[in-house]
Amino acid sequence: KNIARFPRPVHHRIPNYEGAEKAAATLATLPEFISAKCVKVNPDTPQRPVRHEVLATGKTLLIPQPRLRTGFFSTINMSTLPPEIAIEACTTSKGVAKHGTPVTLSDKYTVDMVVVGSTAVCPKTGARVGKGEGFAELEWGILSLQGNLNASTTLVVTTVHEEQIVDDIPPNSLTKHDVPVDIICTEKRIIRVPNRAPKPSGVFWDLLSPQKLAQIRVLRQLKQEIEEKEGTELPSGPDEVLPPTASRNKKGGRGRHNNRNRRGGRGGRGGRGHQRVEQQPDKPAS
Repeated sequence: KNIARFPRPVHHRIPNYEGAEKAAATLATLPEFISAKCVKVNPDTPQRPVRHEVLATGKTLLIPQPRLRTGFFSTINMSTLPPEIAIEACTTSKGVAKHGTPVTLSDKYTVDMVVVGSTAVCPKTGARVGKGEGFAELEWGILSLQGNLNASTTLVVTTVHEEQIVDDIPPNSLTKHDVPVDIICTEKRIIRVPNRAPKPSGVFWDLLSPQKLAQIRVLRQLKQEIEEKEGTELPSGPDEVLPPTASRNKKGGRGRHNNRNRRGGRGGRGGRGHQRVEQQPDKPAS
């Protein structure tokens, strides 16, 4: 169906897709979005239109550093920026780094809504598949642990293409750290999940591998602060081999994956732009 957009190929990333702007516009009609003051949105490409909607409606955008590799979160509110700065310039990772305000672990604020990207999502339970790296769960865990969101009441919304809605994610596949979604917004409709699985709260240190912890400075800082405060060592998870990250075609076209079938430039074997569930659920992290 060739619905995937740049960046290509879509392996190891939240796939961008035709209709992402319409899905964001659908989300913007939600009463919960309209009343929200601070909205956390993932930094992936298909949610860039959502970040635009957040800023265009005068809300505060909370956005994580990609893979939390260089920091924690940043906030942007257009009312605090010079009028000549365009919204579009603030919706990319580079724009956030240039115009955003870094947030520390000790800062106090309240997140009213969380928007996540998905590779696939189930409309019955809200179970989702992401990139397989667990960062959405880590970010949720840190924010709930620090009191910046209420794990029981804060809404989680995902924007996806209709083709990403699946009913074959087993309910028992969710682990204790997985964060299900409450609402699914597509380019055509709004789905409110009727039997959403329970949401977790806090960071599950016993699932965090030494490799993942070594990768994320803010997690090491948080762990050290807790251990010093409580005077005890927190548990650690088993060793793991971290999943590969996505490769990007430098020419900006519908490129080829360096380590995949050279004829699979449209998403892999079979020439399809979308793969329903080829990646695994996010790794245990929080």
